[in-house]
Amino acid sequence: MFGSIEGILAGFGLGNDALPIIGIGLGAMIAVFGLSGAFAGKDPVLRRLADQSMRRKSTVDMGLLRPAEDTPSGIMKTFVPMDEKTRTAVQRQLAAAGLTGAHAVRNFYLVRTLLGVVLPTAVAAIIVGGRAGYVDLPDRIDIALGGLSQVQLLQGLGLMIAIGFFGPVVWLRGRVAERQRQISEAFPNALDLIQISAEAGLGFDAAMIRVGNEIALTAPALSAEILTAQREIQAGRTRDRALLDMASRTGVDEVTSFANVVLQSIQFGTSISGTLSAYAKEMRQSRELRAQEKANKLPVQMSAIMASLMLPALLLLTLGPVVIRYMRYFSG
Repeated sequence: MFGSIEGILAGFGLGNDALPIIGIGLGAMIAVFGLSGAFAGKDPVLRRLADQSMRRKSTVDMGLLRPAEDTPSGIMKTFVPMDEKTRTAVQRQLAAAGLTGAHAVRNFYLVRTLLGVVLPTAVAAIIVGGRAGYVDLPDRIDIALGGLSQVQLLQGLGLMIAIGFFGPVVWLRGRVAERQRQISEAFPNALDLIQISAEAGLGFDAAMIRVGNEIALTAPALSAEILTAQREIQAGRTRDRALLDMASRTGVDEVTSFANVVLQSIQFGTSISGTLSAYAKEMRQSRELRAQEKANKLPVQMSAIMASLMLPALLLLTLGPVVIRYMRYFSG
């Protein structure tokens, strides 16, 4: 790759020293176009249509607690996808990980761009500048980089780009899985507390708030989700919308079933305490069945491990004396 670039530069009568200047010029050009798009005025027709759509929106649910992500404009179009479905999917993953800020999607893509583009580009510029004599590198770094070939440098930069782009995605998936595990483990105790509070005479909303405050130290993730749903209800959002949003944010099957059970109980007018008691019993049975399933899988897994460990020892005990006897026979 570097050989082809050197050939192109040689065709224009330029040397290798012109590479940093060309890179700076391209970066300045990109920055100028990006800033021009960022500060460009919005089309007045689109502005009037947006104002009319905002007036037609209901005042019941205006995103008071969780502002919606705006469509990227200006230089943000370079980093954030314009497809609303893609942004919504990423926003759901971030919400499942507990990252529900106003600009969570934008910050996520900016971090990916910083780690996957800006950082490798800066490292490449420093390496090129150090080899061309424009940057004074420490002796150890200069000696270490001097022993690397161009192919090894390209491989290292490619690895940095891959880690920068896919590292945040892997970290996000791990955080989502860990948070879902914490919510799933803490939910049975929270459900029992909600049931006890309902049987003691508290309303459903009061019981949710009481339990959310009680488990704030032992289960902060579940407490945050419960209190967020209750704040949305207090702000004017309907109960079914708030509970379904909570189930969607967590991505836990138990929470989804809980939301559906509560909504059906409210819709048909049945007792909340009786409904929660029946659901708690069903959930305990389901958890017991899952535990029995895991216990039944253990003998199969242990047999494979024991076979892999015992088979070499068994072969050594059975074939070892025969091998030793033949060795003595042929050596004698």
